[in-house]
Amino acid sequence: MWNGIPVIRKEIAERMIKEYGLSQREAAEKLGITPSAVCQYLSHKRGKIEIHDDGIDKEITISAERIIKNGSTHLVIETCRICKLIQKSKGSSAFREEK
Repeated sequence: MWNGIPVIRKEIAERMIKEYGLSQREAAEKLGITPSAVCQYLSHKRGKIEIHDDGIDKEITISAERIIKNGSTHLVIETCRICKLIQKSKGSSAFREEK
């Protein structure tokens, strides 16, 4: 799951920007990372694996909304929640390497 954390962060950052209209800087602040890290996520230089599980995908969107509303204090809670869901869904089957 250690390798999954950057993927989860990437997915949450993408949702914050694409679905909730945050800037890269705002998403970075909410996630406690640098704007350049968010830029690398969006350009697929970091977190190159994608999640391909509709249920987990929906839960990531929920997590993004909760982090936006409640601040970075919910980041660890939501990341752990998503990790547990991935583990329940047989872990690696939820991930696919980008091409």
